Amino acid sequence: MREIITIACTECKRKNYTSTKNKKNTKERLELSKYCAWCRKQTKHKEEK
Repeated sequence: MREIITIACTECKRKNYTSTKNKKNTKERLELSKYCAWCRKQTKHKEEK
């Protein structure tokens, strides 16, 4: 039931992380604060399609 999702930086648009989520329980897109190696700071990361 869990699906693999890609999490991308909102500033540089690079796909930095992958994660899993249960799409039945969490229908909206994830938004997390993660470290971006290319921006060299902590930025917001959103779930990609």
